[in-house]
Amino acid sequence: DEKGKCYPSKHISTILVTMANSGLRINDTLSMKLSDIVKDGNRYHFDNFKEQKTKKTRSFTIAPEVYTYLQEYALSEGIGRDKKLFNISSRGVSKHLKRVCEYLGYERVGTHSFRKFFATSIYNNNGYNVELVRELLQHSSVAITQAYLGVSPQIVEKALLNHIYIPNLNQPEMAKAT
Repeated sequence: DEKGKCYPSKHISTILVTMANSGLRINDTLSMKLSDIVKDGNRYHFDNFKEQKTKKTRSFTIAPEVYTYLQEYALSEGIGRDKKLFNISSRGVSKHLKRVCEYLGYERVGTHSFRKFFATSIYNNNGYNVELVRELLQHSSVAITQAYLGVSPQIVEKALLNHIYIPNLNQPEMAKAT
């Protein structure tokens, strides 16, 4: 690499796309093989995938489009089903991502940002269901997930103060209900 230049990397982009679509941590993503994904009818899923950080086992669905994306990547790179998809360290991914972000002028973006992107997208697109996100990320408590999503006590307080519903008790239908 020439100083100040930034080149695209199919490996890095595939890793980050995988994280953004699965919610996996970087080390779990780097340990993946296509054979970790099982086809069950029209459904693709990880079956008994063991997370390195927590040692927890999880089974979860992966969108067919994501599986196809990974399959096409593996084929284009000559990677067999039982071989690791990515031959790079988490530090190598972080260094490349840092270089790209500096080039683009982005700050405070790391590999974990893609797991947080996944969590935030699931949260926003599923009725702000923090329990769903907690389950998908396998957090031990909703409080951890709320902190992860940036749902601070101040945001909760503001939401409560802005939610005002005071019925007119003089209306006949409201008087009956009380």
